[in-house]
Amino acid sequence: MSALSPRHLCAMAAAVVLTLTAPAAAASAADASSLREVLFVGNNWDGTADVIKSSGDLAKIGRINVIPDKDARMAEINADPIKWIYFMAIRNSVGEGHDQFVDDMYSTPDGKSVVVSRPSFADVVSIDLATGKINWRFRVSGYRADHMAVSPDGTRVAVSASTANTVHVLNINTGQQLGSFATGDKPHENIFTKDGKYIWNMAIGDVNTDSDAPWQDFTKGDRHITVVDATTYKQVKIIDMRDKLNAIGLTDYSDAVRPAVFSPDDSKLYFQVSFFNGFFEYDVATDKITRTKTLPKNPATSDDRTTMVNDSRHHGISMSPDGSKLCVAGTMDDYATVVNRTTLQEGPLVPASKPYWATVSGDGKSCVISESGADQVTAIDFATGQKTASVAVGDHPQRVRLGHVAADWTSPAS
Repeated sequence: MSALSPRHLCAMAAAVVLTLTAPAAAASAADASSLREVLFVGNNWDGTADVIKSSGDLAKIGRINVIPDKDARMAEINADPIKWIYFMAIRNSVGEGHDQFVDDMYSTPDGKSVVVSRPSFADVVSIDLATGKINWRFRVSGYRADHMAVSPDGTRVAVSASTANTVHVLNINTGQQLGSFATGDKPHENIFTKDGKYIWNMAIGDVNTDSDAPWQDFTKGDRHITVVDATTYKQVKIIDMRDKLNAIGLTDYSDAVRPAVFSPDDSKLYFQVSFFNGFFEYDVATDKITRTKTLPKNPATSDDRTTMVNDSRHHGISMSPDGSKLCVAGTMDDYATVVNRTTLQEGPLVPASKPYWATVSGDGKSCVISESGADQVTAIDFATGQKTASVAVGDHPQRVRLGHVAADWTSPAS
């Protein structure tokens, strides 16, 4: 770090102007005490986000309407035949007959706003947590917004514009586009590396067709991981898992990388692919798949690939903060399980209704999954692999993200 970096300048100022030290420290402490850590749960089909406790019993704190401008957006869509066609296509394909009103969400570092990607409205909005009103709106390229990621410092969000094969990077406070980059077909998951230097984007191709047999794989499009510099947004590397899967004899497996999670040191990537009840371990340095984990099948789940919602057999994976355990959402197999990262031995299969995502509780002790088939969120203890709590939420919960609200926050008025 340069001697003239902001951090060093601040330290020098504190040492020289001693009278400012105590007030600055007090202000910092006050800022921290004014916030409450929570989990945001995006209820995709009803256009709300539930706010729940980040640990323990996951008790509900409040709810936010993330489509307060629904009438205006629908008027725009109904006035434009192309937008209307895409809106209906989303409803009748990936939406399973429902509109997709919230895919992903992150709060701002000050806990004053939550930023939400809205697939059916093809946009990202910032919603004031106190008033429920929209601060800013960014319309993505194309006709659908998807997964997001937030930078380690909380100042930027990357959002996939899935029909435009583009990722936009926005200032989280203003909505200003800071940059964008091209991806493979249908960009999906985005991940910032821990050091904030790179963004990894996973393109999953066409997941809403019935051309699902291995010999029809070529119809799914160009699926690869795009790695870009998180400052310049220039491409650094393309990773095609097709070659890596072929190298270990898995030529009939899909190379559409779905949810993924890095090890704490970013040296390993654990990822799921379409149609597969399990996950892979990828070594970043050697550019190879190093281990494969196949998880149990639910006897009641059909192996017919066309019955798997949006090609997802398993969709959702997280890791305990110490890197010792993985948590996997077995979406179509209706369970979640904790897996020992060293041995890859799974723990108890915890029954869950179409679990669609997995994250980590605020205290790091639990895996938290969204049960989209039961409209609830469930915590599973990393140490025991057993369910510890469930709380009812809205219609079709998907993404669950840690964030902050004001310590005294309550739901804004309707």
